[in-house]
Amino acid sequence: MNYKINIILLLIVLSAYSFTGFRSDASVSFNENDSLVLPGESHLKNIKQLTFGGENAECYFSPDGKKFVFQTTRNDYECDQIYLMNTDGSDQRLVSTGTGRTTCAYYMPDNTTLLYASTHLGGPDCPPKPDFSKGYVWALYDTYDIFTADENGNILSQLTSTEGYDAEATISPVGDKIVFTSTRNGDIDLYSMNLDGSNVTQLTNEPGYDGGAFYSYDGTKIIYRRTSFKSDEEILAYKELLAEGLIRPSNLEIWVMDADGGNKKQITNNGAANFAPYWFPDGNRILFCSNVGDDSKRNFDIYMISLDGTGLEKITQYGEFDGFPMFSPDGKKLVFCSNRNGSVKGETNVFICDWEE
Repeated sequence: MNYKINIILLLIVLSAYSFTGFRSDASVSFNENDSLVLPGESHLKNIKQLTFGGENAECYFSPDGKKFVFQTTRNDYECDQIYLMNTDGSDQRLVSTGTGRTTCAYYMPDNTTLLYASTHLGGPDCPPKPDFSKGYVWALYDTYDIFTADENGNILSQLTSTEGYDAEATISPVGDKIVFTSTRNGDIDLYSMNLDGSNVTQLTNEPGYDGGAFYSYDGTKIIYRRTSFKSDEEILAYKELLAEGLIRPSNLEIWVMDADGGNKKQITNNGAANFAPYWFPDGNRILFCSNVGDDSKRNFDIYMISLDGTGLEKITQYGEFDGFPMFSPDGKKLVFCSNRNGSVKGETNVFICDWEE
């Protein structure tokens, strides 16, 4: 989850474009003739645009399916902050502190408490952007920690306080565990903890970046993205960047493991940048975002694949960026982020649609 963009959070594709202001006066209008559905998008019906301008990403349903929590750069904020909105796009409001950089927000099982990572304890300003003279890299800000907050923006607790990057947290639908990404032991690994931050357990320990994890609906499995290395030289280059708090996200594959870290299995093997996996309700398939097959490496689409690596199907067809898919709790709706229908090139907005098999 954090690209997670500071890992994610400059969203892989967003690096290729510049953005302008947020159209806060735009009203949500539902298009009844499916003009936002492109040829070949047979699984998507009744696409409705919920945000209008700026950079909007990682939009996730509340447990009751009535609200979204998402990250956005808009108005006077120079880097991502956490916002809420209703699933019809109304009542968009800030719920993070408005200071530092935030990422990877998620709802706790009680439907009112939020979970997100923030650098605000490290200072009120946005942390410096990474050095792009080293190519396209993500910064792993060591001031990131994971917090809980209420829907009015009040910080309730700090769940992590170790040195290094702690972010990309999501919660098991069963309501008993949090999975997150951390550099506390020197590499970028996945960990689990209880909802109060106790009982921290390391789940991965192989060299490389493990992140962007999500539990299955029954809480027994975890899907995530991890770095794929082809040579010892690539591992060395990875470690050299990591020593500077950076990572190059050009070769990520999707993996699955048991919730306790056992039985790890690779799902994709295409040599592309694959990220943002999310489970189908049936537990046998996932959606994910990838630039597979695109020579420019800038066109990301949403794909479907079975856990055994078969049945790959391209879901979206837009020529720039479609990503961050998530099903509603009942599996009938899909929320995703896209450059489609932007007022300026590269603008990324949130969309919701009906899902059809």
